[in-house]
Amino acid sequence: MTDRSLPASPNWYCSRCSDVSSSGLLGVGARNVVYLIDVSASACRVTGQLVGHADLVSGFSFCQHAGQNHVCASSSTDGSVRFWDSNSRTLVREQVAHQTPVSALHWSPVDKDLVVSGDEKGVVVCHWFHTGDTASFFPEPRTIVCLTCSPHTWSSVAIGYKDGMIVLVDVSKKGEVMHRLRGHDNEIHSLAWSPVTGESALSSRAEDDEAANGASAGEHGCYLASGSKDQTVRVWSTSRGKGVMTLKLPFLKRRASAVDPGVKERIWLSVLWPPGRPTELVSSCFSGELLMWDLTKGGKQRWTLFGSSSEGQNHSRIVFNTSSLRLQDGGELLFSTSMDREIKCWDLKTLSCCWTLFSLGGVVYSLTFSPVGAGCLAVGAGDNMIRVWNTLSSQNKYDIRTFWQGVKSKVTALAWHPQKEGTLSFGTEDGKVGIYEVFSSRPPQISSSYHRKTVYTLAWGPPVPPLSFGTAGKQSFGLYSCAGEGVILQHDPAKLSSEATDIDRLIKDTNDIKHKLSPHTDLSWKPDGKVVAIGNEDGCIDVFQAPNLKLLCSVQQHHKIINSLRWHHQHGSASELHALLASGSSNAIVYVHDLRSVIENPPETPVVLTEPYRRLCGHTAKITGMAWSPHHSARLVTASYDGTAQVWDVLEEAPISNYRGHVGYLLSVDWSPVDPDVIWTGGKDFTVQEWKVSQQEFTKPPKGRKMSTLQEKKKSGSKQKKKNKSVPGLGGDVVPKMNGDGEKDLSEEEEEEVGSTSSMDPPGASLERKSSSVSRSKEKPPADLSLLKKKKPRSMLPLSTSMDHRPREELLQDCVTLAAVKHASAPPAGCSPGHGDHVHLGLFADRQALRRMLEAEAGFEAWSRAVEAYVRQLCLQEQHLKAASHLLSINRVYEAVDLLRSHKLFREAIALAKARLAPDEPVLKELYSGWAAVLEKDGHLSAAAKCHLAAGSGFDAAKVIAKKNDLASLRTAAGVARISGEGALAQTLALRCAKDLAAAQDWLTAQEVLSGQDDLLVHRLHLCVAELLTVELRDAGVIPAASCSSTHTWAEPKKHPASIQDRVRDVWEEEFGISANAPEDGSMEALLQELRSVESPAPTAPLKQVLLQASLHLTRGVLSWILNDDAQLLKELWWAAAWIRDAGLFCASAELCRRLFPEGDVSLFSRKRPKTLKVTEAEASAALSSLQALVRYHRLYECWWRSAAAPVEVQKGAAGEGEEDFEALLSEPHAACQSLQGSVQEIRERLAAMVAQHSRAQEDPLPVGNQNSAEHSSEDQETLLSLSSKMSKYQQQLVDLPDTLKMFPHPDVLECSLVLLHLGRSAGAVSPSLRQKAEDLLQKHGRSPSILTAYRRFIT
Repeated sequence: MTDRSLPASPNWYCSRCSDVSSSGLLGVGARNVVYLIDVSASACRVTGQLVGHADLVSGFSFCQHAGQNHVCASSSTDGSVRFWDSNSRTLVREQVAHQTPVSALHWSPVDKDLVVSGDEKGVVVCHWFHTGDTASFFPEPRTIVCLTCSPHTWSSVAIGYKDGMIVLVDVSKKGEVMHRLRGHDNEIHSLAWSPVTGESALSSRAEDDEAANGASAGEHGCYLASGSKDQTVRVWSTSRGKGVMTLKLPFLKRRASAVDPGVKERIWLSVLWPPGRPTELVSSCFSGELLMWDLTKGGKQRWTLFGSSSEGQNHSRIVFNTSSLRLQDGGELLFSTSMDREIKCWDLKTLSCCWTLFSLGGVVYSLTFSPVGAGCLAVGAGDNMIRVWNTLSSQNKYDIRTFWQGVKSKVTALAWHPQKEGTLSFGTEDGKVGIYEVFSSRPPQISSSYHRKTVYTLAWGPPVPPLSFGTAGKQSFGLYSCAGEGVILQHDPAKLSSEATDIDRLIKDTNDIKHKLSPHTDLSWKPDGKVVAIGNEDGCIDVFQAPNLKLLCSVQQHHKIINSLRWHHQHGSASELHALLASGSSNAIVYVHDLRSVIENPPETPVVLTEPYRRLCGHTAKITGMAWSPHHSARLVTASYDGTAQVWDVLEEAPISNYRGHVGYLLSVDWSPVDPDVIWTGGKDFTVQEWKVSQQEFTKPPKGRKMSTLQEKKKSGSKQKKKNKSVPGLGGDVVPKMNGDGEKDLSEEEEEEVGSTSSMDPPGASLERKSSSVSRSKEKPPADLSLLKKKKPRSMLPLSTSMDHRPREELLQDCVTLAAVKHASAPPAGCSPGHGDHVHLGLFADRQALRRMLEAEAGFEAWSRAVEAYVRQLCLQEQHLKAASHLLSINRVYEAVDLLRSHKLFREAIALAKARLAPDEPVLKELYSGWAAVLEKDGHLSAAAKCHLAAGSGFDAAKVIAKKNDLASLRTAAGVARISGEGALAQTLALRCAKDLAAAQDWLTAQEVLSGQDDLLVHRLHLCVAELLTVELRDAGVIPAASCSSTHTWAEPKKHPASIQDRVRDVWEEEFGISANAPEDGSMEALLQELRSVESPAPTAPLKQVLLQASLHLTRGVLSWILNDDAQLLKELWWAAAWIRDAGLFCASAELCRRLFPEGDVSLFSRKRPKTLKVTEAEASAALSSLQALVRYHRLYECWWRSAAAPVEVQKGAAGEGEEDFEALLSEPHAACQSLQGSVQEIRERLAAMVAQHSRAQEDPLPVGNQNSAEHSSEDQETLLSLSSKMSKYQQQLVDLPDTLKMFPHPDVLECSLVLLHLGRSAGAVSPSLRQKAEDLLQKHGRSPSILTAYRRFIT
């Protein structure tokens, strides 16, 4: 499977959930998986998994017969029994003969085809492996806990039940009961047969005299040992069906205190009778101790404690399973699994522990290597424990220490101190943050500031105000924690008792932000501590400069929650890679951003970046973790919800290796700090796995979502139903408990509560009860409840109710009195509604009268208490709307609103608050914000945006609408932000929408979107140039037309076209008012400066991105033309042409040069607006020369193509222009530079091939021919040295060349020389002097084989 791994913890409270084969393969059932572990006396190694059960594994057993010891069987609470091939780790057969969860299973040691299983109902099933047949028996109507097959007689099976009964059955006689062994008064945990036949070995220690007299009968019997919850081990005579010995567990001292016999102790009593030891028995004890019993002795000398030679060898919790293995050298090993999540190996001769394998009882949320202590790996899991693993230990491959004090919750985040060895910070699911000193025994320090939700990220970084005050010049670190509520807290590691500070306050104050910040989801400090990247819930990544957290830039590439951020390491790599930031979110793409320019030259105002430096596509589910390789440059590993880990070459955007060893999604990953080929991962399957990059079969993640994930979702519903059914039937501690996520310890009270459930009825009893109830229902149908008279509910106002039952005359007089009260100017004399004889009229008069009536009834306070009690009753009945209306009856408006809000009835709560409260009440805004959060989570983004608008937060409304990330949503979000006064956000959203429209060539809509934003004029100019360029290239037929493009009338092709730069100037003057005659107020310089801040996409971008980038440089060039900056103009023109050429678009590049310079002369830039390019500085001159060469290059190929069609005309028309046109292509300096670059690349390829050949030779060494191999090795070594020296020589020559040659390269000079020679030979279109120059260049710099081969064709 892997080199090393930590498996999931073995399941608890199972009688036989582990077993070892005769070949030394240990199988352990953990959750719904069986882990296979290769074991020996000195070490262990997890080799594989058996995956397939839908529920917990409750039993596991190997076939111990020669030739078949690789076959095993497992049972599960899903009712199935599966047969496996442990060599290939494949399923052989599945049988579902049980109707209820299977609780015990054993493969017969005598018959290699027989497997026996028992379930909760008491049904026993015999499975025949080779035929696939089954036979069911029902010996007793009791819950089966354990069973074991006899090692001497194939048909004898011992079964232990929950009520303490042991039954011996004969499966050859349809499950006939041979003996019922009574003596235990509590459930049977384990059974073990004596390894030898006969019952004479223990006759001297028998409890009764019949043992001595029954020797003849015992010759055909066998002893059976049983362990029970009643704290005793009993040895039985199977021939006579009676007990012969009782062993009471001793009360051993543990944890510096003696066990009180009066206290009911948690116990699981496992017994094992080792083969070849007929008088020795192994059993577990109260607190994880193991005892070796000598059945021939009495008193205290009867037992010996395992692991007594040294402290700490024993288990610290109760032991569930034991199994033994006989070695070839005669030794014998014992393996035990325990509640302390450890698997131990013991030497039965010395009773000492050989090794310990740790396991995990929860999801692996975090794992990280210490940057100071080499190879020190910290693991945080869902079992409330932290494990620190010394992975470099030579003596013990599993040198692990466990920390649990002060944790008390799932460990979801870990972070080592960057400089202080052994200082480890941790975060938990309940919001706790603490620091452990792993090399001391002290408990952890816990921060006094708790998060309200789960801590997801911890990071050490330089302190920021107010913690940084007074630390100037000192090397100190603060601890930062980010949790599920979206808050980042800064803790003082030296004083965790002080209150942590929320960094959002500093961010708002420094950057003058008024609106609410998006909730934070992750943070990562750059290793040098200069900047910090913070990921947000809306997918935005903000980069801040320390220490005042000034916002430098905002990366708006992701559109879902950010899950992971990682900066590239600072050591052993080129400086240009130090500013790479990798980000992963809930979408499957990993983006890498190059923030070098922003960090080195901080802008005055924050920059918005919308294009990544690299895209890493391949995962099919969200990204959960990332890690840069500390050994390579720009190599990244990512963990994903698709269940795989992927290694990437970031610069090449290429996948390298894909690991698929986990079952379920991955949550954590880290690269080994000492081995560049080793990576560690952890995930949902409760395992930590070590694997090598070079040994993986796959290079890319699987296409589509893994089937295991879909199957888990499908089974989740039925799995819960089965669990609900199984708990009452299993009863007590028999339930095979998964060492659950977050469950570190169960209280004794909980165990006793579970254990009090009643035993099961036999099969058929429930059916009989059902049939009898049905028959009774037929005899006497139920009465019609609608015909029964309903009892009238008792009134809450008894006094006024009784007044309405007076004589008819008095009731009529009440009507007259009430009319007088309502309409007369003065009430009748002696009439006071709500008081005295007219108390009942208070219900129909004004509010004061009602209060008097209520006072007369029981007092208003009593009335209020009655209403509150009724409200509580209605809440229990989930009638929340009715409860809220009753709260309004006693004027509890705020309580009514809170009640509706707490039960997600936001619409009703808002209506009530707006109707009954003041418009400026803060609770109204809270209601809108809470409702918006719920709607956003459910995907109702438009409704959530309306809530944000009602709460007065246009910023949040726009952000929510933009989450959909389609054109309509982005356009709407931009409009909402503009109307709400959020100008910066409106511009960002409008620009994103316009870029998407431009990519689809919908130019009309793109300009319309940007026209509403005055500050986006320069981007409108850019889109104008892009449209003109796209239309002209499309009209020339060099690029395909879009399916639904729309263009402006001014962009349509002209009959007499001018150069493209003249057309741009014409459109700018007519449509946008941009001309050279504009007032000199610095606006042109501002436009040009704004365009320079636009980020460039990757060189491998698609065609639409290439055209947009080329048009961007062309826009900068035209603006430089207007500003009379010829030097910048030439550079931008060269970059525009080079972008298209480097993208491999040869025809598009030629057409652009033709449109820019119709006459082929670069210096003659425009005839309509007379412009001749004249430059003096070196870079501009180099750009002019390179641009002229590129134009000549395309004209050269046109001449070549024409020569094939009409060579005579080419000879006449081009004989004279060859000297003038093509002289610029034959540049001696550029030829030398290109030749050196080609030589360096060739040497690199040869070196890479040699390294790969040596690697293959080391992996597969030849058995013979050592002398020849040594000779080849020496030759390779000499070649390697010579190539390395040549590489250094050529690189030094490249460094000595002028930078302008490398900054503005010419087209391939040697290629142009070959084309000229071809033209001179075929069409005679090249002068002799030019041909001679071409030949000289080829002879001097033609080093590559392809160039030399082509050149020889012209000289032969």
